[in-house]
Amino acid sequence: MRYSSVTFTSSNMEDWQKDLLISSLGEIGFDTFEDTDQGFAAYIPAANLDIQALETVLLAETEGFDVAYTVKEVEDQNWNTLWESNFNPIVVDDSCYVRATFHEPRPDIPYEIVIDPKMSFGTGHHQTTSMMLSYILEHDFLDKEVLDMGCGTGILAILAIKRGAKSVLAVDYDDVCVASVEENKLLNDTPMITSALGSKEVLEGQVFDVILANINRNILLDQLDQYSASTRIGGVLYISGFYAVEDLMILREKAESVGYTYESMKVLDAWCSAKFNKIK
Repeated sequence: MRYSSVTFTSSNMEDWQKDLLISSLGEIGFDTFEDTDQGFAAYIPAANLDIQALETVLLAETEGFDVAYTVKEVEDQNWNTLWESNFNPIVVDDSCYVRATFHEPRPDIPYEIVIDPKMSFGTGHHQTTSMMLSYILEHDFLDKEVLDMGCGTGILAILAIKRGAKSVLAVDYDDVCVASVEENKLLNDTPMITSALGSKEVLEGQVFDVILANINRNILLDQLDQYSASTRIGGVLYISGFYAVEDLMILREKAESVGYTYESMKVLDAWCSAKFNKIK
């Protein structure tokens, strides 16, 4: 498959701005990212590159954020090799070790998650994923029926099972992610995970004790009504993929309007995760 490379450069790019831009690029089909001296490079199958969609993303960026880009076709190469070169193991809260198949295990750490490198999100490196893993480590998942919405590689679903969940439904609109979940659940001996391709329509008629949704603000706002309908009374909702200052209050107001009560939040480098309880 031929790929296009789009190199982004900026004289004033903050880390949070880069993270937000990468998240937006992922939504329009970019699937691999690599840091450069003055910014980063993003890769997309050449047939999927839409310059108009790219320009729309850049127009939505923060005023005063000066970013330029160049596009070029790149030679065929092993994209997983490039992806692997940027994958380093991480440890969350001294309790969860996330590694690839080519890293050494750490038997001294209670929970280990093995992720086979693919071009999809959810390796634990992003702040939002790390905070969601931390929430799972802190709270009771024993015998819970869980939904992992926007599951990526299935990393949250895998930890939920390792923490005692009875079952997890892992949902994503990207078929690459769904295939990745199926591979990673075998690597982690977590057959209680079921994957599904789609969005909120998959949830109709189903109920869960816990919902994990690490997506973005706009999708969360659109789907919170369905999350509420799919959460048992006394259940818990964990959300992430948004900013503390700009987004939390908006999401909190929406969640409380559909039957949740706010309990807590985590903040890491301006990114935010939050916990809600279902009360009605």
